[in-house]
Amino acid sequence: MKSIFEKNIREAVIERINLLHEDSDALWGKMTVMQMVRHCILCEQYYQGYIKVKRSFLGRMFGQNAIKGILKDETTSFGKNAPTSAVFIVNEDIHDLEMEKRNWKLLIERYETFEKDTFVHWFFGKMSKAQLGQFIYKHCNHHLKQFGA
Repeated sequence: MKSIFEKNIREAVIERINLLHEDSDALWGKMTVMQMVRHCILCEQYYQGYIKVKRSFLGRMFGQNAIKGILKDETTSFGKNAPTSAVFIVNEDIHDLEMEKRNWKLLIERYETFEKDTFVHWFFGKMSKAQLGQFIYKHCNHHLKQFGA
């Protein structure tokens, strides 16, 4: 399964980020391309420990089963318009897509030196580094596909 911790996967994600432009239209969802990029930046900051998010009550009940379903194989993905924590919802207007893309790419590159062996996700709970790497890739892939990249 693809993981953001693999160099060739990070490079491919960065190439796809480079394909985004201000006129990129969403194939589903309400976010603009700039809001999606900022959403992904916030998520990368969270995975890397720069943002803290409390565990969800529903996540405590269903999170482990949900992550097993998402990571069961290469083709399983998120549902379109899947819910997220309010922390990661971007409503403001973003005006500099190139700067946002640069910030996202820098965060993607930082996975080369990611050292945590486990991670506690706000919904899914405790995840191994392998699970987290696969999940982060799937999240990036989901949003890049959303905008045709």
